[in-house]
Amino acid sequence: MKTEQHIKLGRQTALISFLLGTAIFGLYFFTSSFELLSLGYGFIALAGLINLGVLISILFKASKDKDNRTKLFTACGLMLLNIPLMFFYCWAAIILLGTMRITFTNPTPTTLTNINVVGCGGGHIDKLESGESETVWVDITGDCSISIDYLSNGQKKEESVASYVTSNMGQKMKHNIGGKNEEQF
Repeated sequence: MKTEQHIKLGRQTALISFLLGTAIFGLYFFTSSFELLSLGYGFIALAGLINLGVLISILFKASKDKDNRTKLFTACGLMLLNIPLMFFYCWAAIILLGTMRITFTNPTPTTLTNINVVGCGGGHIDKLESGESETVWVDITGDCSISIDYLSNGQKKEESVASYVTSNMGQKMKHNIGGKNEEQF
């Protein structure tokens, strides 16, 4: 294989790895799909092997082609930039696995105030006007349940949001305050 082909292969491998890894992480961030999480782990293993093979091939070529060594090392450096990005995506996925991202919506005709998220890491929303939504990130601190209490027309009300969550169970979910909700967990 010619030097230009090695450089092109290194750049393409780096770009494809970056785009696919970013797409998988982005989709996971927006959906919290465990299937995408599994796909991501498989992708890391497969892309790691492919990138390692291409990297070794380029380094071997660089040891023989002294005239183009800088260009070949630059292609290697571009490929190696994906490593810290992969660690960032893994770190962010671990954070997401330990967090319930709950979008609370007020479908009632009244303004709800002093909305307290009780259980796990807790949270608070000062006020939700009718039809408004707000997302609260709740840390999962172990085995716990999540409920809310709030004021509606001056009356304190309580309701369950998730009856059981545990470590590494982070999800995205929606909850209609004072409305009908399917039991999710």
